[in-house]
Amino acid sequence: MNLFKNQSKNWSEIKANDSWALFKIMAEFVDGYEKMSMIGPCVSFFGSARTPSEDPQYELTVDIAEAVVKSGLGVITGGGPGIMEAANLGAKKAGGTSVGLNINLPMEQKYNDYIDDDKLMNFEYFFVRKVMFIKYSQGFVVMPGGLGTLDELFEALTLIQTEKIKKFPILLVGKEYWNGLLDWIKGVLLKEHKIDPDDLNLIHVVESKEEVIEQLHKFYKQEYFKPNF
Repeated sequence: MNLFKNQSKNWSEIKANDSWALFKIMAEFVDGYEKMSMIGPCVSFFGSARTPSEDPQYELTVDIAEAVVKSGLGVITGGGPGIMEAANLGAKKAGGTSVGLNINLPMEQKYNDYIDDDKLMNFEYFFVRKVMFIKYSQGFVVMPGGLGTLDELFEALTLIQTEKIKKFPILLVGKEYWNGLLDWIKGVLLKEHKIDPDDLNLIHVVESKEEVIEQLHKFYKQEYFKPNF
């Protein structure tokens, strides 16, 4: 019995739609490249959209983003609430570049109020949006977050490990939150030879805005700001 007999017609329609979707994908890439290439060096912030404004992690994110802007860099976020809002707020308070790469989601994500009017971009495709984060970021500041945060973190680590992009600072903020993940990476991935010991050097765990700035300065004493591929 052929379980897929009735699927052939539907599959043909899908293939036709895929071809037309390429034009929408290309349009998002072109628009993103043109706008992001004009913004200048920035650091991307990641973290939970569910973090309320009264959470200490929210306040810490505001402080870190302010410090990043005062050091001469702009801020890029996913444009939504929570940690993203906090980072855009910090950039705004410091009078710096505040970029939001918003995404259309089934559960509505409203962009926050602290993005520069000319630096809000809306994306339909996650993978196009992720390219913008990777290509135009001079570092990742990763606050406590969920699956989306982990997705961005491990995508960056994979691309650096495989030398598809140049190395840049990846800073995990909050030892208490991230140490469990790092213990698993060391105790399982490294122990079973799924990664090299040098791969652990791609990540730095920090606790404060001072440590974030210190790591950024340390890295860019020897590197130039430039797109990552």
